[in-house]
Amino acid sequence: MATEAQALQLVALLEAELVRRSHDVSKFNRYYRGDHPLKFASDEFAKFHGDRYREFSDNWVQVVADSPVERMTVTGFQAAGQTEADKELWKVWQVNGLDADSQLGFLGSVTSGRSFVLVWGDPDDPDMPIVSFEDASQCVIAYEPGSRRLRRAALKRWQDGGEDYATLYLAHEVWKFCRPALATRDKSIQMADVDDALKRWQPRELEDEPNPQPNPMGVVPMVELPNKPVLSGDPISDVVGAVAMQDAINLLWAQLFTASDYASFPQRVIMGAERPVIPKFNEAGEVVGTVPVDLEKFAVDRVMWFNGKDVKIGEWQAVNLAMYTGIMEVAVGHLAAQSRTPQHYLIGKMANLGEGALLAAETGLVKRVEEKQIWTGQGLRETARLIALAQGETAKAQALRSGRVLWADAESRSHAQMADALLKLKQLGFPFEWLALRYGLTPTEVADVMALKAAELEADPVTELTRELTAGTTPAAPAARPEPEDETEAAA
Repeated sequence: MATEAQALQLVALLEAELVRRSHDVSKFNRYYRGDHPLKFASDEFAKFHGDRYREFSDNWVQVVADSPVERMTVTGFQAAGQTEADKELWKVWQVNGLDADSQLGFLGSVTSGRSFVLVWGDPDDPDMPIVSFEDASQCVIAYEPGSRRLRRAALKRWQDGGEDYATLYLAHEVWKFCRPALATRDKSIQMADVDDALKRWQPRELEDEPNPQPNPMGVVPMVELPNKPVLSGDPISDVVGAVAMQDAINLLWAQLFTASDYASFPQRVIMGAERPVIPKFNEAGEVVGTVPVDLEKFAVDRVMWFNGKDVKIGEWQAVNLAMYTGIMEVAVGHLAAQSRTPQHYLIGKMANLGEGALLAAETGLVKRVEEKQIWTGQGLRETARLIALAQGETAKAQALRSGRVLWADAESRSHAQMADALLKLKQLGFPFEWLALRYGLTPTEVADVMALKAAELEADPVTELTRELTAGTTPAAPAARPEPEDETEAAA
C-alpha cells in the first residue's frame, strides 16, 4: 500500500505529463471546432487583414476527423469459447449510454491521439458498473517499464468551479485529492509563492468513503484507446497532418476575398487631367478659392467630366479569381490523399459514378477504419474484462480477455448490394444468424429476429420450407451407400 507522500509524488509526475500533452490536445480540439488562426501570411497582410478574417475558417479538419468515426460502431462483445455475444455485457454498455458516448470517445481518440475508458463499481447497484469515456486532456496512464499494456497507475484530473480535483487509481487502492484553482497571473513573487502553497494537493475527505479506498478489481480500472500508435513516442492524431494544409487553405480564402474586394471588377483610371474642382465664393460673390469635387458623387451619378486636350481614360481587367479556387482544389486533394478521406467527402462533385466506383473510392477510408478497429478493439476488450471484474465475475473476465469486439461493417453498401451478397453466402451454406450479424444487426436484434423466425416456422412450417427451397438451400441429402465388393458384404 502506498503512503500519502508516495501518492502525491505519483500525482505530481502524472500531472506534469498531462500538462506536457495538453498543448497539442487543446490545439487539435480548437482546429476541429474551426478556431483557426491566420497563418502563412506576410506581416503586412496580417496587419491589415488579420482581424477581418479572424473568425473565418473553411473547416476541413472536422471532415477528416468525422469520416472514420461515423463508421466505427460497436455491436457487441463475445467471450472466448462462446458462439453468441454476451447479453449481460451489452446491457451494461446500453445502460451507461455507451452506444452514443463511444462515438465521443472514438472522436476524441482520432482528434487528440488518444482517449480513455474508466470502469468503476456502483455501490448502489453492484451488478451495473459505471463506465465512461474520458478526454485526453484529463487522463493519463503510467505503464510498467517496457510494457505498452500493463498499467501501473492512472490519474484523472479535472476542474469544477473553484476547485481542482484529482483521482489516482492504483491496482489495489484509489486516492482522491483536491486543491483551490487559483490564478497566479499579475501577482508579486511573494503572492505567487502563497498561491503555490495553497494549491498543493490535499486529501479529499468524503463522509461515506475512506481515503484511500480499496480497489476490489485488483487492476488499474482505466484503459487507453490510442490512435495510430507507434513503437516509440506518442500516438498520432489524424488531424496533425491536416493542420498545416488547413492553414494554407484559410490563407488562400483570405487572399481570394481580399482580391475580390479590391480587384474583382474592371478598374478605370483618368490620365493627363487634374482632379475636378469647383469655385468657392465669398458673400460678395467673388471667387476666393476652389474645393475638390467629391468623387463619390460621380460614382453614384455615373457621370464625370474632365477638361484638357491630353485627357485619356485607361482600364485594366478584373483579376481572375479562378486561380485561387484551383489552388485550393489541389490543396484539398492533397488533404484527401494524406488522410485517406474520399475526395467526394471533401469536394462534393459526383457525376455518373456507379456503386463499384464509389466503393473503390472509399477503399482507403475503409482500411483506415479497420485499422482503428484493431487498436481500439484491444482497449475495448480490456474494458469488457474490467466490467466483468467490477461485477465480481473472475472466470468471465478471463474469457473476455481473449474474446473479441463485434463491429458494424466499415464498408458502406446499398441495401441491394448487401442483400445480393448475403443471398449468395446463404446459397454457400452460411447460417442465417451469421448473415444477420453480417447485415449489421446487433446481437440483441439478431436474437429477436431468430425468435420471430422460429415463431413463423412454428405457425406455418410449409411456407417457411418453401421459402428456404426458393432461396436455393435444400436440406442435405443422405450420403449414397457404396456398392458391395463381394457377396459376403452384400449379404451383410
